[in-house]
Amino acid sequence: MNILIVYAHPSKKSYTFQVLERIKLALAEENWNVTISDLYASSFASDMSEEEYEREGFAKTELPIPADVLAEQEKIEKADCIIFLYPVWWSDCPAKLKGWFDRVYSVGYAYGQNETSRKMKTIPYGLVICTAGHPNDFLHEIEMAQSMEKIMLEDRLGKRFTNKEMIILGGTLNLENVMDKHFDVINKIPEKIKKVF
Repeated sequence: MNILIVYAHPSKKSYTFQVLERIKLALAEENWNVTISDLYASSFASDMSEEEYEREGFAKTELPIPADVLAEQEKIEKADCIIFLYPVWWSDCPAKLKGWFDRVYSVGYAYGQNETSRKMKTIPYGLVICTAGHPNDFLHEIEMAQSMEKIMLEDRLGKRFTNKEMIILGGTLNLENVMDKHFDVINKIPEKIKKVF
């Protein structure tokens, strides 16, 4: 089993980093191959260049794809499961992860395929995990949870994933009240993955 974790948080002092470490522990017990794309640690460029826009905006699939984007696409091609882990900032993922989708989901690969382009493989399982300050009940009440789920699961993951799910680890403004519950959810992630396979 090959697991790719696309991780987006700039600080190792964050709760999201603690969640990453707990996920790594849970997965380590399975002896699976785990690759982490730490977008901040690797200084992944989230902004699309003018040259990239020339390719993307006008669907010029014959133009080259940047090396850092190709490296991420290779990780996708090897993955059986992709976990996206990030904090909720202003009702969405950090710009660094949004830029990952902007650039890595290149034309001819993630959409707009033609006879000469390489199509992104369909990933069996996609799991989106985000940490949020507000409790889940409140996020559902104001329909923010539904909005985030729709954008991540229906647009960004879409038909590129056979099975997909989102876990919102909410209530982190009162961390001591939710951490045990969150870690219990994280410890069950390997079972979720096994059900798909």
